[in-house]
Amino acid sequence: MDGFLLIDKAGGMTSHDVVAMARKKLDTKKVGHAGTLDPMATGVLVLGVGIATRLLTYITDGKKTYEATISLGKSTHTDDKEGDLTFTADQEAVLKISDDQIKAELAKFIGTIKQRPSSVSAIKIDGKSAHARVRAGESVEIAERDVTIYGLVTKEIRHISDAIEVDISVTCSTGTYIRAIARDLGNDLKVGGHLIALRRSLVSPFSIEQCKQVKDAELIPVGEVISKLFPIRDLDLSQSGEIKFGRVIEQNSKEGVFAALDHQGNFVALLENKVQGNHVVAAPILVAGSGQ
Repeated sequence: MDGFLLIDKAGGMTSHDVVAMARKKLDTKKVGHAGTLDPMATGVLVLGVGIATRLLTYITDGKKTYEATISLGKSTHTDDKEGDLTFTADQEAVLKISDDQIKAELAKFIGTIKQRPSSVSAIKIDGKSAHARVRAGESVEIAERDVTIYGLVTKEIRHISDAIEVDISVTCSTGTYIRAIARDLGNDLKVGGHLIALRRSLVSPFSIEQCKQVKDAELIPVGEVISKLFPIRDLDLSQSGEIKFGRVIEQNSKEGVFAALDHQGNFVALLENKVQGNHVVAAPILVAGSGQ
């Protein structure tokens, strides 16, 4: 049983909860996901089943798009609405902030920037996740890292009593924390900020329109998805046999990693051109149905 499930994750559950539901639905333990979503977040969660679990890393590394709402005027220890309040700005300071100020500060996030992940992220520190350390009472501060914001659109700004709500759409690299954008925007404006809503609408190349609830999701064969992730090489029967036994075949004109499909369109392997002796050959780096 190999393939992908495209899930629209509901709020209030962890990504692991979704994996557990899929394992039960398909009666298999070999299920993984591409990129964690926080319990409060909803949207695209790509699951891999069988051999597809070993292809998830190529999906995790792709672009992602989020629809988010930031609340300005207060900060929390988790940088989102589920955390404990750590700072409340003076109401007069919040009222003075203009839409143009907010848009100008948000524009500064576009490009490759240094970002410090939230202390309650899933990032592991000495083998233990940061959020687990925070829950245990430890003080955690993760080092800054480079992330890329490809696009950030301010969709709506609402001024409500002692707070400002800002709806944004963010397309970014893997490893970007939208909670950190909320926190840093609040810090830049000196009024505090935290995330109150988050929905992932894209895990490239999969969009929210393709996703379903776990109970309704259908397994998509690897062969139907692989062309969206890699260049394709079609194999004849003889070549398929060689690859399935872990042998090499003649080199390919494509550069980098490419996917091999058999004459029926089924996924056979990931291949890469490599030097072997005095020749360049196409060698398998992952073969369907084997331990490679």
